[in-house]
Amino acid sequence: MIRKLLARDTAETHRVATPLELLFDLSFVVAVAQAAASLHHAVSENHAGAGLLAFCMAFFALWLPWLNFTWFASAFDNDDTLYRIITMVQIAGVLVIAAGIPAVFERQDYRIVVSGYVVIRLAMVVHWLRAARDNPSHRNCARRYAIGIAGMQVLWVLWVVVAPTSLQLPLFVLFMIGELLVPIWAERAEATTWHPHHIAERHGLFTLIVLGESILSTTMAFQKGFDSGVNLVSLAVASLIIVFSLWWIYFEAPTHLLSMKTAFLWGYAHFFILGSIAALGAGLAASVDYDLHLAHAPGIAIAPFTTVPLAIFFLCVWYVQDCPRQAGPRKYLLPLGSVAVLAATFGPAPIHVTAGITLVVVILTRLVR
Repeated sequence: MIRKLLARDTAETHRVATPLELLFDLSFVVAVAQAAASLHHAVSENHAGAGLLAFCMAFFALWLPWLNFTWFASAFDNDDTLYRIITMVQIAGVLVIAAGIPAVFERQDYRIVVSGYVVIRLAMVVHWLRAARDNPSHRNCARRYAIGIAGMQVLWVLWVVVAPTSLQLPLFVLFMIGELLVPIWAERAEATTWHPHHIAERHGLFTLIVLGESILSTTMAFQKGFDSGVNLVSLAVASLIIVFSLWWIYFEAPTHLLSMKTAFLWGYAHFFILGSIAALGAGLAASVDYDLHLAHAPGIAIAPFTTVPLAIFFLCVWYVQDCPRQAGPRKYLLPLGSVAVLAATFGPAPIHVTAGITLVVVILTRLVR
């Protein structure tokens, strides 16, 4: 059945993620796993710089479509047949991106990833055009979204087809900024009717998915240790403490999205929150390779892929969730924790020391008020 794609009530009670949204999230499990695994191998092979750049570019191609779809669904999801089909086309695009991620890391070949990205984004244009047709009060906003997204896809195709290699990185940064500005430009016409509780829940679920990928990547790495007979119990415990601490810290403070400005800042900060979690999983897996003498990189090059993502995570969560509502000593807890884990990079047993620091931070979040 085809129904009008009408704006939903922002005060709707019991609004939760739908089965289709959960299926949409599951498609990202494969893609995020590909990105994290590719970064893990790049770090272990001592190609950290190129690997990190490829990871950031690939992760952006995953995070932004997820973000835009999530906010659109919060405002307009009517779960009719056409809405389901268009969303499933987007899921297919995510899987194309996942299939193209290894080529990005191995050959700096972005054609497959851009193809999948364009599929997702053009399907998003169809969603916005439906919303523009069925919602006169949101027509200008929805049309701006459709025009902005479609225009950016033309630029991305030109980027991958005709842009010289020397200009690919600066143009990528420029186009990335353009993509981030599209929602800001569109919402200036009329604000969409996103649901604060639903948005917070959806970001929490995606955070859990990325945490799961960190657990998966480290589990596969520890399997190597068990197969080779090397005792990695202490490293396994340290890794679990770090991952559990990320979960605890992220979900410790309730999310309150009270304004559009706050919501934009909070949503965009999740690029760094989610990306740091995925990168940390790759760093933990590379640390296992180092202890098994399988890595070609020195320890000082591998340790930052655990400590730096963790420091970024601390600072971003503090800025968007913890800082606005805290006073006194608690307000400085996560920034001090980020400094401590960065310092652990240069000490002995950095992963174990980092685990101890994160555990202390978690304990203090419960004790210091």
